[in-house]
Amino acid sequence: IGDAPVEADEEWRLLSTRLRNFAGLTDEPLPKGLKATLRSYQKHGYDWLCFLRDSAFHGILADDMGLGKTIQTLTFLLAEKENGNAKHPTLVVAPTSVTANWVEESKRFTPDLKVVRLVGPNRDKLYDQIKQADVVVTTFALLRLDIARLQRRTWHAVVLDEAQHIKNPQSQTALSAKKLTAKHRFALTGTPLENSLIELWSIFDFLMSDFLDNEK
Repeated sequence: IGDAPVEADEEWRLLSTRLRNFAGLTDEPLPKGLKATLRSYQKHGYDWLCFLRDSAFHGILADDMGLGKTIQTLTFLLAEKENGNAKHPTLVVAPTSVTANWVEESKRFTPDLKVVRLVGPNRDKLYDQIKQADVVVTTFALLRLDIARLQRRTWHAVVLDEAQHIKNPQSQTALSAKKLTAKHRFALTGTPLENSLIELWSIFDFLMSDFLDNEK
């Protein structure tokens, strides 16, 4: 529309200016409590998550397996804790086989984060620990089973690790994920286009509903 006047609030104007003048990701400061040295591409991924946060966007951190999406995300969550942004815990939903890895990597690299692994038949007792936690890790299977309890909470962020698990937009897993309330939504996956375009659409329907129009 050229220079036509636009009525918008201050937040929208700041975002508009930020995107109009975008020249690349900002070199964001790393959290003081990080016990690791990030490789350059890992630092780039961390800067990307910070850009999404500052722009009020939700998005995908797309790296191949084994390149450190977990530590990039933990670094971001530690920074959020240190700068006072995180008023609520973050929910990480991951395949059962890697939930323990989230706990182990946090103990090793971001020990200041309090992590609760919400798994197992006796997990009812663990719900009491969520208020004191920074990060809560559960599985895609338990997300479906526990959605009534999980959707009642407000999360600082919801992170889907190996987000191709919601590639079918009509699945109970995908529908459950979309019921969660969070300030930030992130999908970690190296394969958003592995099977078909609908896989990418389904992930974005979780991240930013209607951003890629409807399923058809």
